[in-house]
Amino acid sequence: MTKRVPDSSQRLVSLDAYRGLTMFLLIAEAAWVYQTLLDAFPADSLGHAVITQFTHHPWNGLRFWDLIQPFFMFIVGVAMPFSLDKRLAMEGDRSKITRHIVRRCLLLFLFGTGLHCVYSQKLVFELWNVLTQLSFTILVTYFLMRYSIKLQLLVSFGLLILTELLYRVYAPSSPFVMGENFGSFLDVVLMGKINNGGWVAVNCIPTAAHTIWGALCGNLLLTSKKDLDKIKILLISGIIGLLFGYGLDLLGVTPIIKRISTSSFVLASGGWALIALAFFYWLVDLKKQQSWAWPFVIVGMNPIFIYLFAEVLGHRWLFGFIKIFTLGFLEPIGFSEAFLGILTAFLTLGAMWYLCYFLYKKGIFFKI
Repeated sequence: MTKRVPDSSQRLVSLDAYRGLTMFLLIAEAAWVYQTLLDAFPADSLGHAVITQFTHHPWNGLRFWDLIQPFFMFIVGVAMPFSLDKRLAMEGDRSKITRHIVRRCLLLFLFGTGLHCVYSQKLVFELWNVLTQLSFTILVTYFLMRYSIKLQLLVSFGLLILTELLYRVYAPSSPFVMGENFGSFLDVVLMGKINNGGWVAVNCIPTAAHTIWGALCGNLLLTSKKDLDKIKILLISGIIGLLFGYGLDLLGVTPIIKRISTSSFVLASGGWALIALAFFYWLVDLKKQQSWAWPFVIVGMNPIFIYLFAEVLGHRWLFGFIKIFTLGFLEPIGFSEAFLGILTAFLTLGAMWYLCYFLYKKGIFFKI
């Protein structure tokens, strides 16, 4: 067995950059950056095609934006061994850490369900938010981390096989039809409703593989293996994920569908997450190209806070507030509605970034 690096509490700058860029892209959506750009380009233009990659695929297919949520859940997993080692060194009592993890997952669940109440402007019980699903995947990953790599991999692939069986047994002839699949059936049982966009709560089962794989990668990065060997393992694993994920889709076995987290989607998006981690680790930690990452690292220092702020106040209040002034000052002198929308979106994004910067400078970090 490869030994761990002695100083496991040292921050991994590449992970901070990876997480920070992911969070920056998320708050850009909340600032309406992608929507205003999409509205500004003609439907048949190259610009429109490029910005479309920052929207979810309607069903069978994979766009760049479909990778953001898997990246987020994978990154959480990567960070878990670092956090666990640090807490064990400080407290030395695993039972306290277990209570902390359970409490954290409960809070994530409450935040996730609470956000749906904000979206609906009334009390609802809906389980489609990423935080709700993350509360499940973190718990599963934490209790698995004490076991062997082999068992963790077996469980992760077992979750994908279980997902396949649930969908195929429920609807053998057409298991992956929007609104008519096992996930939608279970949503009716749990919540008495289905999601208009096809999202399902049972996604927490297959996407737990992303967090498990992330934790395995975190443990890999903590070992004393040579850095290039770590990158090689990440790249090979990522390529295998891509081959199986896209292969299942191309062969017509299981379509890549993000909205119900099919096994092919989990494998393909997991492959991209592994390759992205290898790239960030190579660029930031090995090549020491870190200056470009600083603006994103700041965003990633308060990930849950800025996500909640963006979802509750970003496009629901802050965009409208800034719009008062952009329209008030610039519309009378002839600026177009499309330009003002884009400007407002980027100013909203800038305001949220500055909030992260302000908290960073003050040393304020919200943790749960």
